[in-house]
Amino acid sequence: MSRVVLSGAAALLAAAALTACQSPTSTEDTINVDDFVDVVVSPNPAQGVASDGRTYRVVRGNNQPDEILPFDWRTTFTLTVTLNQNATDSDLDLTFPVDITAATAKVQQASGGIVSPPTGTETEHYESVLTQASSNRFEGVNATNTMAFDVWYDLPSLRREALITVSLAFRDREGKTFTKNVEVRVAP
Repeated sequence: MSRVVLSGAAALLAAAALTACQSPTSTEDTINVDDFVDVVVSPNPAQGVASDGRTYRVVRGNNQPDEILPFDWRTTFTLTVTLNQNATDSDLDLTFPVDITAATAKVQQASGGIVSPPTGTETEHYESVLTQASSNRFEGVNATNTMAFDVWYDLPSLRREALITVSLAFRDREGKTFTKNVEVRVAP
C-alpha cells in the first residue's frame, strides 16, 4: 500500500484548486439591511432654525484660551423604525427580540443633499440628543419604534443646509448585530 504525502506548499495548492471549483454564492441569496429595516424620517426634509443658545468649545492650544461659541443652528426630527416581514427570512436567521443598542448622529455640511466637506482646518461642530424613544426593543415582525432627536450644529459654510447621518446599531437575542444608516436632509 502506497501513501502520498503532500508537502505544505503542495497541500496549499491542492486546497486552493478545490475551492476554485466551488460556485460563488448567488447575489440573490443575500439580504441587505435596507430590505428588512424600514425608517421614515419626519419632517422630511428637517428644518433648521436659529439655535437656542447652546454652545460648544473650540480648543485653541499653544497657550491660547479656549473659545466658547454658540451653535448657529438647531433641528429636530423623528425616526420611525420598523422591522418588516423580511426580518424572518431564513437567510437572516434573526432571533427576536431585536434591540436597538445605539443611535449616533453625524452632521456634515451639504448642498442639495450632496456633502461638501470643509477645506483646510475647518470642521463641522455638532451635538445630538435622543430626546425620546418609544422603546429600544422589537418583539417581532412589523414592530415599530419611534425616536426623536434634537441636533445643534455649526458649519464652516455658515449655512443651515446639512446632511445628518444617523447610525442605528441592532442586536438580536442570539447576539447577531447589524447597522442601519439613515440620511436626514436639513433644508436650506
